[in-house]
Amino acid sequence: MNDKFEMYLQENSLKGLESIPKSDLHSHAGRGGSITYIEQLANVKITPPSEPFNSLKEMNQWLNDNVKCYCPGFSGYLKRVEAAFVQAKNDNIAVLALSFAIDEIDACGTIDNFISIMDGLHKKFAPETEFLPDLAVGYEPGEQSKLDEIFSANWFRGIDICNYSRCYSMNELKKICQKSRDSKLILKAHIGEFGGADDVMRYAEELELNQIQHGIAAANSPQIMKWLAKHKIQLNVCPTSNIMLRNSLNYQSHQIRKLFDFGVPVTINSDDLIIFNATVSQEYLNLYNAGLMTADELNTIRLTGLNEVNNYA
Repeated sequence: MNDKFEMYLQENSLKGLESIPKSDLHSHAGRGGSITYIEQLANVKITPPSEPFNSLKEMNQWLNDNVKCYCPGFSGYLKRVEAAFVQAKNDNIAVLALSFAIDEIDACGTIDNFISIMDGLHKKFAPETEFLPDLAVGYEPGEQSKLDEIFSANWFRGIDICNYSRCYSMNELKKICQKSRDSKLILKAHIGEFGGADDVMRYAEELELNQIQHGIAAANSPQIMKWLAKHKIQLNVCPTSNIMLRNSLNYQSHQIRKLFDFGVPVTINSDDLIIFNATVSQEYLNLYNAGLMTADELNTIRLTGLNEVNNYA
């Protein structure tokens, strides 16, 4: 399998890469499908964004204007989640960590209904994929009051803190992480996509994170990269997302090169495929064709992602 993966990279064969098992450990559930799938469902043509976005607000507006308008409401949301599972099957994603926000649970009425719906989609569209759902926290105040009920269902496998809106203080985040740790969840946080290397260090150390979503700002500090490598804190990197949000200049100079060289565990992921239009297989091919990494190095990263399932209780 390793030899085939490297051969397909060298042959520039996207179809071949799609046949090789991979992981996607950083994907947002309602945004994890392909544009093509939505086009076929709605019988429309959607033009992917051609230039990087200037902000998350601009990115979300593009999503509303070009995708959500064709699959609106709760039924449309379910179709977008369906698209994420279909994508996992099509790209041979053997290990999939999809994140779900609390308002997505609320839209289903109860946690039991939510679990039943998502397990049904998983079983129907990607039954062979190891599914590791993450609970995304940090989008709106008051989420803490719902955590006990959600955690008691023992369905989520990780928690993904995204505090970009600063709705939580660090002390509040520590309490959430302790509750998550007590529930035996893998601790993740979005940090270092924006901001600096010190932000990555602060969140990783104070919250005792197992993994970091993005984390590429750490590449600006050799000291912090050495610390991440020493503590084996995995960064789930999304190259095209980083470029499209102006946090990386291009594939040729992406920060994953420096992180890998310093021994930081890294994986390659899609983030918001329905927006950025780059599958996990394409991400590998983009980095290889840019001359950033060798086929052997990319295979090492692929295996790191596949081994992730062993870290879950």
